[in-house]
Amino acid sequence: MSKKDIDWSNIGFGYMPTEARFVSNYKDGAWDEGVLTADDKVVISECAGVLQYAQTCFEGLKAYRTKDGKVVCFRPDLNASRMADSCKRLEMPVYPEDKWVEAIEKVVKANIDYVPPYGSGATLYIRPYMFGSNPVIGVKPANEYQFRVFVTPVGPYFKGGVKPITIRVSDFDRAAPHGTGHIKAGLNYAMSLHAIVDAHNQGFDENMYLDAATRTKVEETGGANFIFVTKDNKIVTPKSNSILPSITRRSLMYVAKEYLGLEVEEREVYFDEVKDFTECGLCGTAAVISPVGKINDHGKEICFPSGMDEIGPVLKKLYETLTGIQMGTIEAPEGWIKVIEE
Repeated sequence: MSKKDIDWSNIGFGYMPTEARFVSNYKDGAWDEGVLTADDKVVISECAGVLQYAQTCFEGLKAYRTKDGKVVCFRPDLNASRMADSCKRLEMPVYPEDKWVEAIEKVVKANIDYVPPYGSGATLYIRPYMFGSNPVIGVKPANEYQFRVFVTPVGPYFKGGVKPITIRVSDFDRAAPHGTGHIKAGLNYAMSLHAIVDAHNQGFDENMYLDAATRTKVEETGGANFIFVTKDNKIVTPKSNSILPSITRRSLMYVAKEYLGLEVEEREVYFDEVKDFTECGLCGTAAVISPVGKINDHGKEICFPSGMDEIGPVLKKLYETLTGIQMGTIEAPEGWIKVIEE
């Protein structure tokens, strides 16, 4: 398939099968070499550990074309490291981090015609994941696993430009203290589905989860970290042991300090102080930054000065700087950009 066969402006954010994916199996205490395959079907036992006890984790990152025509990935080494942490927490074998990045590279190269052209707003989404594959009927870790990587082209997260969203303070808890909120486990996302469907049914775009222990501190949403701007343009993000360490958020904090000269702070953020921030956004792989215009707290509204029409000035500059780094129009810090094809 050639690039010209895809209508990049209308593909949306969904799954489209591509030509190749990577598969490696863990058995008898070791990983095999892994292969690229055209087969997009997974065949496992009806009693597989993943089906019985949700023993699975995943990652998400993107490949895209830069202004000078290169195909690149953004900081895949951090995704590899975060997946290693997820595996350790779920008693799964770690796929070697160097081979993890190599697998990403192999799959992108094998599907190079699915990488959208520069300027289209579309990207090639990469989904590495791992699951317990052998039969497990007692509650215990599996002893065989499969690591897979597939890719799918996706359209721009915001069609028609970045627009602020409305979120609500959720009555549901996302993660318990000392639980699994800090890893990218499938089980975390399964339990968030009811909360997000309920939010959408109530007319909200997302949930703001507070800490489960005291319900006084801001944690994150179902799939993104929060980022706030103070009246004196300081960048603040919540700190908690049950927040997923977003690679986008960590990158934005570096950009804010080193590129824009802003003061940055990662600390506990109490919900009572949210009304005093001038800007609020959600940050993650899919959208980079989703600006929040309004938070509904059980009928009481917090409206940010940046409003509901456009992203605030500080978050806009952050967004433009990081996407510029990703797309090759701004020089990247050393090691941030993995070139897959020149």
